[in-house]
Amino acid sequence: MAKVTDTVAALALPAVEGAGCTLWDVEYVKEAGSWFLRVYIDKEGGVSIDDCEAVSRPLSDLLDQADPIEGSYTFEVSSAGADRALKKPEHFQQFLGQEVEVKLYRPREGRKEFVGVLKSYEEGDVTLEAGGETVSFGKQEIALVRLYPRF
Repeated sequence: MAKVTDTVAALALPAVEGAGCTLWDVEYVKEAGSWFLRVYIDKEGGVSIDDCEAVSRPLSDLLDQADPIEGSYTFEVSSAGADRALKKPEHFQQFLGQEVEVKLYRPREGRKEFVGVLKSYEEGDVTLEAGGETVSFGKQEIALVRLYPRF
């Protein structure tokens, strides 16, 4: 049986593309005792509330028809955000040369967070250039990688 997120991604893709956006990610998570289905979208120039609505309305109808999730959940459509998580190989490829934050499961040299320029991504392993040094992290060490915007 397909994962909920894969099923929802397949349902969402036409609605997302129909709104002139790209599908960034789908997550189905339990937070504070409630389930949330989140669809993250992206668009050149940024995502507006109108874009989210243009995806949410038809996708909500499709979800009601297909009913891929048992039980109740909160459905949200959102921008991937300036500090978006990088999860798929194509995400990492798109942002090579950009500044990212890597969060680790366990501290390395007393730190669990590293910020640097994304130099490479290979089968889950990430290499950064940080403070003039090259630092590599194995897939098993990495809890999260996200863009690191500076304002």
